Amino acid sequence: MDAEELAAKWRARLESWAIPDEILAKAPVDPWSHSPERFGTRTDRALSEPDDGPTMTRLLEALPDKGTLLDVGSGPGAASLPLHERIGHLYAVDTSAGMLEGLTGRAEKLGVPATTVEGRWPDVAEQVPMADVTVAAHVVYNVPDLADFLRALDARTKGRVVLELPNRHPMSWMTPLWQHFHGVDRPVRPIAEDCVALVAALGYAVRVEERESPLERFTTVEELAASACRRVCLDPARLEEVAETAMELGMWPLPRDRWVTIWWE
Repeated sequence: MDAEELAAKWRARLESWAIPDEILAKAPVDPWSHSPERFGTRTDRALSEPDDGPTMTRLLEALPDKGTLLDVGSGPGAASLPLHERIGHLYAVDTSAGMLEGLTGRAEKLGVPATTVEGRWPDVAEQVPMADVTVAAHVVYNVPDLADFLRALDARTKGRVVLELPNRHPMSWMTPLWQHFHGVDRPVRPIAEDCVALVAALGYAVRVEERESPLERFTTVEELAASACRRVCLDPARLEEVAETAMELGMWPLPRDRWVTIWWE
């Protein structure tokens, strides 16, 4: 298939993850929301425990000393700030003002000059200059128009573009809970392989590495249950029930994800 067909398949598969309206209408909170505090904790861990995995390795070897780094879907900076000794200027793009605020505070403490842009990529692509290297980590499963997203990354990058993503949709781990509480089957695709195929079809000389995630998704079954209540549209008062169900379904301890690093020049 050509890039246009693959992009259409990606969009359709991603749209199949939409939560049924009748369930979404009863959700106590937005099931798709992200916590700046939780992401901030992950960033602080990334800063305190340097990672020598393929994503950081490919960024480090491509970023010139005091070069410019563009981080798209940056969150508080987990994929970029660990390179603080190498960064001359960091440009960070995210749809969340709270996430960008967390990045700015950490960048200041690390002495990293940073410019933040609040908005959706590629809508705000013209607001950032050309960068030496670009990273987009754990973002693509939120991107329906993936071909446009990827083209814009490449167009704003002088050197290497690096993507990191789980090998399957990040909500896949909750499939047994959706079946148990709502009788709803969740999709299987898109998966990382679909993203790789689209990158190649766009004409980029794609390279791929895969590894086990360096992070546990949750440290306790109660933490898992709290997240599941929000994502599966359940009342937080059912936390204990969800935790017990997860144990009964053999979901704890949760296996680590497989992370895929994709890059091209």
